Amino acid sequence: MIVVIIAGGSGTRLWPLSTPDHPKHLLKINGNDLSLLQHTYERAKQLTDKIYVVSEASHIDIVRNQLGELDEDHFIVEPARRGTANCIVAALIYIGKYHNHDEPIAYVHADHYIRDTAGFIHSFQVANEAAGSEKRIVLVGVEPDYPATGLGYIQKDDPLNKDQTVFNVHSFKEKPDFDVAKAYVASGNYLWNCGYFIGSVNTFKTNMEAHAAELYDNYQALAAASPEDYDKVYLGFENAAIDYALMEKVPDLLVVPASFDWMDLGSFGDFHKAVGSDEQGNHVHGAVEIEEVSNTLVINQEEKPLAVIGLDNVVVVNTPNGILVARKDQAQKVGELSKRFNNKED
Repeated sequence: MIVVIIAGGSGTRLWPLSTPDHPKHLLKINGNDLSLLQHTYERAKQLTDKIYVVSEASHIDIVRNQLGELDEDHFIVEPARRGTANCIVAALIYIGKYHNHDEPIAYVHADHYIRDTAGFIHSFQVANEAAGSEKRIVLVGVEPDYPATGLGYIQKDDPLNKDQTVFNVHSFKEKPDFDVAKAYVASGNYLWNCGYFIGSVNTFKTNMEAHAAELYDNYQALAAASPEDYDKVYLGFENAAIDYALMEKVPDLLVVPASFDWMDLGSFGDFHKAVGSDEQGNHVHGAVEIEEVSNTLVINQEEKPLAVIGLDNVVVVNTPNGILVARKDQAQKVGELSKRFNNKED
């Protein structure tokens, strides 16, 4: 198996902890000595020694610094972000120069929070075996433990094997409203779509040619580009997500239900769950004093003291990059709001 770590991101959803210059996957979470990217790399090492990292040019130096033991030729540099679809095209072309085109490649994201490494390894080994034997793209979907409305869902179909470790995919479902999400979870027939998938160079080429003509054209154009023209060709691609550009068009996908815990850390609500809380539901970090506070996340990365009094269900974050005060159940709006600062600076 080959593993490709997708290390992109705009750094907006956890602003001001993360920023476009220092996105989420470069952060250290929950007092760990390793960043999310470094934890992802450590997990990948238990699957294979053939590991590649895709990152855009503006972040590549710090990504290389965080993964100092990885050889220079295992970094794939995007001139700028053009979405996961084109990121994967670039990786397929690069890896295809050095590896067997029938060897499965697992794509994983650098910014996911996972504690159960053994479960992660098992799930991807199952998916790798299925991708190799069936010559099909295999997804890894996470069993939902609450009716999330901010995630897409994968609807399972009949099992591929008697052990019911691999299933055919019936359909993708867009981010549902709360009642629909409740029904999905109650049915036991849906998985969260977390953007994990496994397939060989040949499998992806076959599916792009058959079901995603524009993406296949991008593949051919980039593969034919000279080193001098590579950046220009890549920057000419339209931004595209792999789910919409390819996955939802492929009729014979497989899915492995994940046997590990998972968080996207897509909001400060998720972040609070990951870092844990005291008996009052609070997590406090830095020079902070609180009084009559509950269910609250308070982070202070500056030396001047921060006091919070009489609040419930809020997020207070103070960093050199800015200050955020939000109701925790509204924290999913942080990403769009933070972009306004960039627009004002332009």
